[in-house]
Amino acid sequence: MQFHIQETMSKGLKTTINEQLDVSDLFKGRQDVIRTGPLHVSLQVTGNEGFITVDGELSIDLELACSRCLDPTSEHSVIPFFEQFKPASNEEVKDEDGEEESDFIEVSGERLDLRPFLEEALLLFMPFAPLCGDDCKGLCQECGQNLNERTCSCKTEKLDPRFAALKDLFKE
Repeated sequence: MQFHIQETMSKGLKTTINEQLDVSDLFKGRQDVIRTGPLHVSLQVTGNEGFITVDGELSIDLELACSRCLDPTSEHSVIPFFEQFKPASNEEVKDEDGEEESDFIEVSGERLDLRPFLEEALLLFMPFAPLCGDDCKGLCQECGQNLNERTCSCKTEKLDPRFAALKDLFKE
């Protein structure tokens, strides 16, 4: 998914991208991602005078470990994607605070490769704490039993050590 920047801008080219990308290498070594499907890319690339607009959406099916009980859970993510790219320039436009002000991503070189930007969007939109269900009870902190399957006999009563002396006060 590479585009010649000057040609796309000068001719005002419009290109539609409908592809599938294998992104399994992004998640190698991550234990929270069990399996990934291909990343479905549906984008419209439009050349304008001085910049390129990329608009569309990404979608992917993921199998992730539940953040409470570690059981596999399926997740379908649809990610909106909108970026504007322009050729890199030497001049810097700064606002009053001295920070660079731009809605554009500057690209050095003659070609625009969209893949790193698509991978970044995917990683940013990954679910932070996926759940197998809203009512997931998780794992017992003492014995590790999955509390969704059955309850354990561990004591879950927590006592603040500052009030431990008061515990026996009301016993007869």
